[in-house]
Amino acid sequence: MKLFPKKLESHCQQGLKPLYVFTGDEPLSQRECLDTLRQFARKQGFDERTSLSVDRYFKWQELTHFGQATSLFASLRLLELNIPSGKPGLEGGKAIQALCEQPIPDTVVLIILPKIEWKEQKTAWFMALEQHSVMVTLEETAPAQLPTWISQRLAAQGQQADTETLQFIANQVEGNLLAAHQEIQKFGLLFPAGTLALTDVKSALLNVSRFDAFQLGEAVLAGEPERTARILQGLQDEGENVVAVTSPVLWAMRPLVRLKQAEMRGENIMTAMSNARIFGDRQSLYKRALARLSLKQLEAALIKLTEIDRSAKGVLAGDAWLELSRLCFGLARVRAKTR
Repeated sequence: MKLFPKKLESHCQQGLKPLYVFTGDEPLSQRECLDTLRQFARKQGFDERTSLSVDRYFKWQELTHFGQATSLFASLRLLELNIPSGKPGLEGGKAIQALCEQPIPDTVVLIILPKIEWKEQKTAWFMALEQHSVMVTLEETAPAQLPTWISQRLAAQGQQADTETLQFIANQVEGNLLAAHQEIQKFGLLFPAGTLALTDVKSALLNVSRFDAFQLGEAVLAGEPERTARILQGLQDEGENVVAVTSPVLWAMRPLVRLKQAEMRGENIMTAMSNARIFGDRQSLYKRALARLSLKQLEAALIKLTEIDRSAKGVLAGDAWLELSRLCFGLARVRAKTR
């Protein structure tokens, strides 16, 4: 069963199903859908939540052990299985198929995937998920639709703006819904309900802190280790939350993985960039990163970023800022191979 993100809340009100799949690279939509499912799970008595992440240390026996274990604290459980690479492998594919055929009793399972390439969509495990799960595709908003999206979000907090103002906001966030969401929330704090003036919006958008997480992603892509280190230190000094810093870095890296995969398949890179909504000056930025970083490095970076996010949220032990600094600086210092 396929479900649009905006229909998830009404679906949950009718009762939860045993298996859900969230697939896509849009971080804001993923976060909001996760929050919605977790909220309804709690309301319906799923008081225990377990999170498993498929990284290089993960053993698929953990999924089997979870299914066989009895909860000591709740009769209903929510299990979140995050596969950041989108490739569970042979053993994982079999485990997922088994899960589809025989759901875990008294448990809602949520599988979190990135955008799945068309070849992976033809695999037995993914087709089993399509057949047996509620699949929510987290699609990005097209540039032409972004002003309307912003208008709807503003209306939800009692504000509105004219066409010129909406287009200005859309141009500033460059299609990044997470950045747009953060700016809209800021407008709600800075300005009263009613119509937003373009001059006020410009002032709020351009009056930003000296360092921001989106600059960090750009510095990593550009291969600028000194600037990367400087921005990281500035973000820490300004008291930024490491979770809020990790998300934009993920947002920068995920399309790079897709571009690298397209490059290795011999596809036209400019077409791949258009499909990934990478335009203007950002194209040269991503070309530089493609020349420096291998697919293996990029896939490992995505897995590491997921681990850092879990560490920042207290799920894993470790110093999230230290690990993020090591990863970003390490990626930034990689040089292109000479031919």
